[in-house]
Amino acid sequence: MSRTAHNDRIVEQFTRWARPFSELPVHAEAEGMARTLAAAGIGPDMKVLDVACGPGIVACAAAQRAAHVTGIDLTPAMIAQARERQESLRLSNLDWRVSDAMKLPFAEGAFDVVLTRYSFHHMPDPLPVLREMKRVCRRGGRVVVIDATPTPETQAAYDRMETLRDPSHASALTLDQLRAVGREAGLKEGLVDGYRLTAQLSTVADGKDMQALLQMFEADIDSGEDRIGVGACRDGYDIRFCFPISIVAWSVADVI
Repeated sequence: MSRTAHNDRIVEQFTRWARPFSELPVHAEAEGMARTLAAAGIGPDMKVLDVACGPGIVACAAAQRAAHVTGIDLTPAMIAQARERQESLRLSNLDWRVSDAMKLPFAEGAFDVVLTRYSFHHMPDPLPVLREMKRVCRRGGRVVVIDATPTPETQAAYDRMETLRDPSHASALTLDQLRAVGREAGLKEGLVDGYRLTAQLSTVADGKDMQALLQMFEADIDSGEDRIGVGACRDGYDIRFCFPISIVAWSVADVI
């Protein structure tokens, strides 16, 4: 699939999901947010960029610690949700852009911290994105990626599950693969952390592949083998499972 076609699929998916996505409690879950902000190391004098910011959940949390935060996203409907969130929180130190992460519209070294959460699995090739994040981060600054990282043994099944749940999914990297992308981008690894993000299937999926997705989860639960790697279990009429989230923070070398 071409980059343009994949981007169109992302915009279609997240235009439809913009408001439900912004209202999901799982996306503001306290432990994950605390770990994200700690990894970013945001100070009161810092400028922060949130790449693929979605409805602005992380950007608005970061704005309560930073001098200024910019959020960019490919989907205009997500940026509209982000602006609503900003207004509801009465935050003045944010701005928003509709933009492709593959070509960030900012000067080299413009930010102290550049982060992205739950976005890399939508990118067929995350390396150019990470290089762009590095480019716009100042020397000595921090680049942070937070995303689901299945184990090597469960990666293929996890990708099948995610593709059924969300057709804009490309591929989830394992933690080792994510760390390797950082090395290839020329970043210096500083921190690796993680957490399990619990979700109810009925709140994070719908659409034409829902029956196939349910069948996949049911088979996985009945097998007792956790082949998807998400610890799925029945919860009344629903299914509960956990996204395996990793946080990797790198620094940008302070010398060329």
